[in-house]
Amino acid sequence: MLKRIIISGFGGQGGLAIGKNLAEAGMEAGFHVTWAPSYGPEMRGGTANCSVVISSKPVGSPVFAHPTELIALNEPSLAKFEADVQPGGAVFVNCDVVAGKVRRDGLEAYYIPCAKIAEEVGNSKVGNMVMLGAYVARTGFLEPGTIEAMISQMFAGPKAKFIPLNIEAFRRGMACVSQH
Repeated sequence: MLKRIIISGFGGQGGLAIGKNLAEAGMEAGFHVTWAPSYGPEMRGGTANCSVVISSKPVGSPVFAHPTELIALNEPSLAKFEADVQPGGAVFVNCDVVAGKVRRDGLEAYYIPCAKIAEEVGNSKVGNMVMLGAYVARTGFLEPGTIEAMISQMFAGPKAKFIPLNIEAFRRGMACVSQH
């Protein structure tokens, strides 16, 4: 098994947190992983992306040209990375922010209403957890319980009050792709 994932969006959308959560859950599940964030000095509001490799074999490099999946949280990310996704790959699109559609044939496209679901859950800031849930449900190589444990670790201490909200957003994201 080899997953090469690009997660990209504006700084502040939580794309790096999605990547870190996937990498930590992959490591917890016994896979070999890398997580390489990339962002400019403007961070919040500027472009931010990360590359995640999760593999059943040792990872030779965190750098790759053709992701197996793309998580596009904004329009510029879809425009920049769609062409690089390997044939047969999948693209997960935050359709509340991205008006465009996946244009290439031979890619699976999933349109996730991250903001809409986050608002329904009660906090606009958990859209990234919605997307994480959709990704985990559709790809199926990580156990939801492992991700939920990672979410609990991520929000330790004074932020522990946000654990139920984030887990609910994660579960709602899983449910939105399970219905298709």
